Amino acid sequence: MKVAVNTRLLLKGRLEGIGWYTHEVLRRLVVAYPQHDFLFLFDRSFDPQFIYGPNVTPLVLHPQTRAPLLWRIWFEWSVPRVLRRHGADVFFSPDGYLSLSSSTRQVAVMHDLNFEHNPQDLVAHHTRYLKRWFPQFACKADRLITVSEFSRQDIHQRYGVPLDRISVAYNGVNTDYRPATPADALATRKQYSQGHPYLLCVGAVHPRKNIVRMLRAFDAHVGATGSPLRLVFAGNRTWWTPDMETAYRAMAHSDRVIFLGRVPQDKLNRIVPSAFALLYASTFEGFGMPIVEAFRAGVPVITSNVTSMPEIAADAALLCNPFNEDSIRSAIATMEADDALRARLIEKGAVRGALFSWDDTVAHVAKVLGL
Repeated sequence: MKVAVNTRLLLKGRLEGIGWYTHEVLRRLVVAYPQHDFLFLFDRSFDPQFIYGPNVTPLVLHPQTRAPLLWRIWFEWSVPRVLRRHGADVFFSPDGYLSLSSSTRQVAVMHDLNFEHNPQDLVAHHTRYLKRWFPQFACKADRLITVSEFSRQDIHQRYGVPLDRISVAYNGVNTDYRPATPADALATRKQYSQGHPYLLCVGAVHPRKNIVRMLRAFDAHVGATGSPLRLVFAGNRTWWTPDMETAYRAMAHSDRVIFLGRVPQDKLNRIVPSAFALLYASTFEGFGMPIVEAFRAGVPVITSNVTSMPEIAADAALLCNPFNEDSIRSAIATMEADDALRARLIEKGAVRGALFSWDDTVAHVAKVLGL
């Protein structure tokens, strides 16, 4: 069988979100199914590290997909030509984009529909593109895979795709995450937070990550309690907004907020396990990978009671209302004051985190693809 794959998000040193998903799934899929051929479709020069086996043929298709018009050309002109020329049996797209003009069987992974619920979170012309074409991609797909029951129901209700054409395969988790020893945690804190315990926020500094309310809630907590906690953000600041800047400048304790920028995976493997707690009070997630990573790392989690997050966390996290600053502040205060609660959450998190496996994800993808 010949499987063509949209690999345009496999970018060396720039794997985030769906790019990591693509990497984790494909590096296992290629090895697990050596009897099948894989065509990896890149939109620029690729790094050899992403060619996971001898059964992979990499192809570079132009143009680079840097803007909506170029997305359209790539998927509606370049991709169909290659699928026909190479006789692909199926086109697999881990980022949800499909080719409406191709007759090849297509399987897409749609992680979430945040752009439908919060169109202001993206650049306007990107939002227009997604809102116009994703309903058509959803209906075009022979099968859709998504990463939570929340997203499955959302896709069904928004786009009218029958539930029997949408299946759920939870994300796996990087097995390099494991609890830190006291010595390692102390050394990491000395390096990144002046030796202080820290709340950790992982992911791009983006409006849907609820940065403004988290800054205000943290500032209120420190002001009320004199807590030694720091607030550490591990993620790039590409989406830093005027509202975030205003909230940050208004803080009485802004000196306790630390922005690390984009952090390589080897450093995250130390930073996450050394955190006092993960603060993941996002307003919308299709899955919420940092929750499961924290579980594996032996770190208690504060997360939101909306969208997919209660589904992923179950009873292993402290939930808050992400739209209420006082609810976020109260969760931080409870986490800091109640050592017994922290211990229980760490224990439950270890059990919960063990349920998420990339091998299980790959087995589901392979079944849907017909391998």
